[in-house]
Amino acid sequence: MMASSAILLANLGSPNSYQVKDVRKYLDEFLMDERVIDIPFLVRTLLVKGIIVPFRAPKSAAKYKTIWTENGSPLIHISRQVQHLLEEKTGLPVELCMRYGQPSPGLALANLHRGHPDLKEVVLVPLYPHYAMSSYESAVVHVEKAYRDGNYPFALKVVPPFYNHPAYIASLAESVRPHLSAGYDHVLFSYHGVPKRHILKSDPSHSHCLLKESCCDIKSPAHSTCYRHQVIETTRLVAHELTLKEGSYSFSFQSRLGRDAWLQPYTAAQLSAFPSKGIKRLLVLSPAFVSDCLETLEEIQMEGRNDFLGHGGTEYKVVPCLNTRQDWIMALDRIVKETMNPEMISAG
Repeated sequence: MMASSAILLANLGSPNSYQVKDVRKYLDEFLMDERVIDIPFLVRTLLVKGIIVPFRAPKSAAKYKTIWTENGSPLIHISRQVQHLLEEKTGLPVELCMRYGQPSPGLALANLHRGHPDLKEVVLVPLYPHYAMSSYESAVVHVEKAYRDGNYPFALKVVPPFYNHPAYIASLAESVRPHLSAGYDHVLFSYHGVPKRHILKSDPSHSHCLLKESCCDIKSPAHSTCYRHQVIETTRLVAHELTLKEGSYSFSFQSRLGRDAWLQPYTAAQLSAFPSKGIKRLLVLSPAFVSDCLETLEEIQMEGRNDFLGHGGTEYKVVPCLNTRQDWIMALDRIVKETMNPEMISAG
């Protein structure tokens, strides 16, 4: 079957195994990304290769071992499933690439071109709902470089962050809804953290973000690239969809690295403090991730549980990521088609 359009999914990536050598290679590629640790190259090289990776690789390998399955990396396996489900749903060729590790964007694009030489366009779907220079932006730049290097004849269209897309919000809300009947004391939206300096760097006006507490509530062009605004908006929209009462939910940020100032409040601190505030039964979700991975399966489900229960909590429930939910595949289908044809935005 000839196809004029195709889809390229881009996710974060994973080590090839939980062996220290593979984790070291993965961390080296990840942390040497100038959009992750945004300091001069020589300083970054000394810091990453000389201190961080040798120190973190064995510890990270032990963590990866706790989540590894017979299918390998959960993130890779889930992403492959999404790839095939979306291909079935759309009837279009779908390839998968990772920002770090394999499969690479170059390989994925070459596969599309070789298998479908008459392609007119490829729609890139960064599987990050929110804009951040260390995730969404880095993935897009990485794929665009491979696209230019390959000198492909087809156009490359990029799906914008979908943090407030009705289909994404509806799918996320529906993933949470069945758990609410258990009557948890609180719902915590835990998002991946970013340094405050990344928020400032992503502000095109350089005169809005983080200058006042209410900056995320004040309409601004900066919101199109502001991670903090976008996670707050996702939280607000899902809470509204679920009719959560004010004060019964909150958001926080996980996965902090280094000593710089990062977005607050920190998830670990919240989990430790909640029981003393009367929050004994907690429901947690991680909307920044669409596929379960180390940060959700180990950091939130395991470490987070220990922190919360260890400080007096009595019940701790984690909502799985969207993974292969049917409504999530349908949401992706809609998001992709709107990028192909903006006139479809108002349809269904």
